[in-house]
Order: sequence, then structure tokens, then C-alpha cells
Amino acid sequence: MTHSDIRVIDLPDPRTDREHHVDPVAAEEFLRLYYTEKHLPDVDSRIAEVDRQIARTGCYRHTTSELEFGARVAWRNSARCIGRLYWNGLRLRDRRDTSNPDEVAEECVRHLREATRGGRIRSTITVFAADTADGPGPRIWNEQLIRYAGYLRPDDTVLGDPRNLAFTEFVRSLGWRPPAPRTRFDVLPLVVECPRGRLRWYSLPPDAVLEVPLSHPDLPWFSRLGLRWHAVPAISSMRLLIGGIQYAVAFNGTYMSSEVGCRNLADEGRYNLLPMLAERMGLPSDDDRTLWRDRTMVELTLAVQHSFTAAGVSITDHHTESRRFLMHLQRERASGRTCPADWSWIVPPISGSQTAVFHRYYDEPDNTTQPAFITPEPPLL
Repeated sequence: MTHSDIRVIDLPDPRTDREHHVDPVAAEEFLRLYYTEKHLPDVDSRIAEVDRQIARTGCYRHTTSELEFGARVAWRNSARCIGRLYWNGLRLRDRRDTSNPDEVAEECVRHLREATRGGRIRSTITVFAADTADGPGPRIWNEQLIRYAGYLRPDDTVLGDPRNLAFTEFVRSLGWRPPAPRTRFDVLPLVVECPRGRLRWYSLPPDAVLEVPLSHPDLPWFSRLGLRWHAVPAISSMRLLIGGIQYAVAFNGTYMSSEVGCRNLADEGRYNLLPMLAERMGLPSDDDRTLWRDRTMVELTLAVQHSFTAAGVSITDHHTESRRFLMHLQRERASGRTCPADWSWIVPPISGSQTAVFHRYYDEPDNTTQPAFITPEPPLL
């Protein structure tokens, strides 16, 4: 991996808020949940031990089994995720002794390699050092481990992903230089925060980023557009909250084809490919009554599904995943648990009324529930 020299910047004061004492009540609630679901005896002894640790140090340390359970339940509690059926199979990479930025970046690269497995994507979470009373743990500034750069042209159009314009300019200010020539799919570097307001960037090695060239089963010209997408959606901006302790994490599941086709590549604020595709398909885009957006979005999503499948890369479709979610819902209720869900996220962005998750209500999300993935305030770029 190549990296920059450390650069010191002024960080906002709220960073020190992550240096905190753990709430013993939150710790006890988590431990009772863990011992109950694992059918373990003598929870009171463990609670007493944790209380002593908190009184002495302001924090406590989860066992590996507690950490694994907490990460899995945080996924189970994720109201916006439709792919929770296999929450109990989430693979844990316990890297709580890792806080050095070079080591954090290296573990992110290893996460990608191990999760990718040549295309057989495995849901994986890497957990880094916690925030404690002694100081904050590491922070990864990237929204996801893999994101594509966005470059503003003189005519105010964007080459690449408009969502990442500000972050691209920021990493350039840190010393990162885009490849020459620039393309629509230049992988951004990782940015890891060190103690005392220092940042370091790291270029991801090519072998850690599996990408899929996009083609269409019925449109031969589609493959000549030069479109592609990366195989692993690894979120790195959220934090894992378990029993009052916060961790920086990298966490991935598997893409749903509509996520790539209908959102990443189709949204007006992202790659906005629908007008171009409509022109290529001979569809008039000056009259909404022709449903040109709908028709091009279906073909774009089909291209994503077809390409990933042909390349042997794991991907799911919105109909299959909707049925799986209802299976998850049934299992949760059979276990005596509620299943919080945000309807606006659970219903896919294409053919929503044709999916099994559309015509029903769900339990309302509770933002106080732990374990959970939480989204902190984004860095000030």
C-alpha cells in the first residue's frame, strides 16, 4: 500500500465526546440479553465483574463471544436492511487491539480480500479499538471502503460519482493524486484518523478491489459503454454500539442488483445514466408518459444482475431478497422478538408493489435499541 505523510488538521471539538465512560446500565442490559439468548448461567457474576471494570477504568472489555453476538444482533436490529435473514452467520474479525492508522488501513485491505473470496462474497465485520475513557479509537473517514472519485469539470458537469465530489477534493488536499487519465471509476483512497487530529491516506491495492464490467444479455452495445461496479459494499462510516461501548468497524453484506442499477448508477445525484441509455435505446426522453425512466432502469438493473452472475460474483435480486426478508420476519416473531423495519428502505427502488414486502406494515424502529449500528456526524471536509 502507498500512503501519504501524516498531515495535521484541526478537528472539531466533538471528537472528544467519544472519550467517554460507559453507562453501567447499558452494559447490564446487553449482558442480560447475551446470557438469555445464549442460555448461559450466572449472568450476575459477569455483571459484577463488568461493574468493577467500569468503576476502575471507565470502560470494560467484551469477550470475543460477546463481541460476535453484539455485532450480529446489531445487524439483526438494522431497520433499514432488507438482507438480515443470515444475521447469525456474520463473520467477525476481532481487531480491537488495532488503532495505529497503518495497521487499521492494512486490516481494511485484508477485510476486502477475505470478504471477496474471488466473488463468493461473505458477510464480514472487522471491529477496531473502542472509544474509552483514555481516548477515542480510530476513525475511518470514508463512507465505504470502496468509493469512486468525482471530478468537477469546467462546464460544471461531473466525471465520476457526484456523491463523492467533496471527499475527492479533500483527499486531493491531503496529497492524493488522481490517476492519469482520470476515469468515471477511479477508486478513492482510505483516510484514517490518527490521535490528536492527524490524518493519513492509503491507496487500495488493485487486488483488494474486485470490479465487474457491465454488459447486457440482449443489448450488444451495452458492454462498449465501459461501465463497471465493485463487488463488495463495505460500509465504514457507521460505528458499532454494544452495551455502551462504541467501535469503529468495516462491515459488508452482498449487493442487491437494484441498489447498483436503480440508485448508484441511475440516481440524478449519482451517475445519472438513464437519459444516456434512453437515447441509446431509441426512447424519447422528453415525455414522461413514455415511461422511458422505468424502461431504462429495468434494463440497467438487468445488466447489473446479468454481469455479476456471469462473472461469478455474489449478488441478489429484489424479488428474492423480499421473500427472504419475510422469512426473517417470521423467524424473529417465532423467537418472540419484534423486527423493526423502515418501510421506505425495505421496499426496493424498482417494482416495489410487485415485491412481497410492499403490502404490509412493520414494527417501528427504536433508535435507543442496542446493540446497533449508529451513524455519527460526518467529518467536516
